[in-house]
Amino acid sequence: MNEIKSALIPLIENQEWKKLKSQVEKLEPYDVAELFEELSERDKIIVFRLLNNEQTKDVFKMLSHEKQQEIIDGLAENANKITRLLNDIEPDDRTAFLAELPGEVAQKLIQQLSPEQRAITNQLLGYPKDSIGRLMTTEYVAVRPEFTVEETFQHIRKFGHDSETLNVIYVVDENWKLIDDLRIKELILADPNQIVDDLINHNFKALKATDDQEEAIKKFKNYDRVALPVLSEEGVLIGIVTFDDIMDIADNESSEDFHKFGAIRSAISNPLKARVFELYKNRVVWLLALVFMNLFSGAALESFENVIQSVVALVFFLPLLIDSGGNAGSQTATLMIRSLAMGDVKISDWYKLIGKELVVSLFLGVTMAAGVSLVASFRAPEVIGVVAITMVLTVLMGSIVGLLLPFIFTKLKLDPATASAPLITSIADISGVLIYFSIASWWFGF
Repeated sequence: MNEIKSALIPLIENQEWKKLKSQVEKLEPYDVAELFEELSERDKIIVFRLLNNEQTKDVFKMLSHEKQQEIIDGLAENANKITRLLNDIEPDDRTAFLAELPGEVAQKLIQQLSPEQRAITNQLLGYPKDSIGRLMTTEYVAVRPEFTVEETFQHIRKFGHDSETLNVIYVVDENWKLIDDLRIKELILADPNQIVDDLINHNFKALKATDDQEEAIKKFKNYDRVALPVLSEEGVLIGIVTFDDIMDIADNESSEDFHKFGAIRSAISNPLKARVFELYKNRVVWLLALVFMNLFSGAALESFENVIQSVVALVFFLPLLIDSGGNAGSQTATLMIRSLAMGDVKISDWYKLIGKELVVSLFLGVTMAAGVSLVASFRAPEVIGVVAITMVLTVLMGSIVGLLLPFIFTKLKLDPATASAPLITSIADISGVLIYFSIASWWFGF
């Protein structure tokens, strides 16, 4: 990337626009999008202006929302360029961009669209925020079942230039209801005089426009498709969702869950470029809440002050024991959150898993108890029994909390990733202190 930048910057500085345009047109859209991360705002706009129409669409799609906004702002004095860009990019990409803008700004840009594209955009924006309707594109190729294979290819050549994908062709009736979908390979290998109706088996998978986007992720995973049709309640084909769009959504979902599991309020795309206050704001609420939550640990310690003063060696093992419970809980929660997100387990499966998790965590606890007992035999033999029993119970407690919290959050219609690692760790800390010193009090007769 540095080589590309060093080759283009002198051309920009010397205003050698013809050479710059020639160099830019040789670049892949991905390389141009990556280059924009390195260029100044002024140079970005210069390079973007020199892209051809096809590059403009592809590069704009690959940019972050912030970079897209910078491009639109930079082209503000060139209304024709903005109009052409917004009309040319795919409807789903345009909808995703407009949905992030303030309503007043979005409406101004929508008014610059052609009547046809404006109608499509308003339709897509009318669907719920995280629905398939927001994600779909209306650019696809559909044919009638009575078409011959040769007629189908003629239709594709005529109407397929703007299609999001030509890997799948859709077969519809006179009312535009979906009959089936056909992979292009099946058409290529068929006899030119064969009719489409002979090639289909009426066995297709589809999505509803009102379905949640996570439903699309599951269907793409389960059925290995490059595209899926989107239907209205009446079965009418109204759009398609492609694999690349689903990959973007899956990536966003993973990032969002990762941030939630780390107790960060919302995803930050690039911490290098994020403002200090933005980083602070996204982390302070959870951390402050956990500070007050951990006061319970201090209160528990205070209530066992006489035990601690009498057997000081107990303090040495305290961090090890409570951290083990938190770590076990975080492991279990990570497994459960992923399984729930991927649809491998359902909320009704919790009782099937709890027995298995009890056995697994018992084995883990006993193994870890053996390890900590070995350490205690050298450091403080008198507390071996206490630390061994505590290790087993804290690992059991942490694992059960880590298992149940994602199911509880799902039941409450909350994202299971909200059962974050710091929350699990704090619960494990409090329960670990209580378990440890309660056993010590009983063991030493306090």
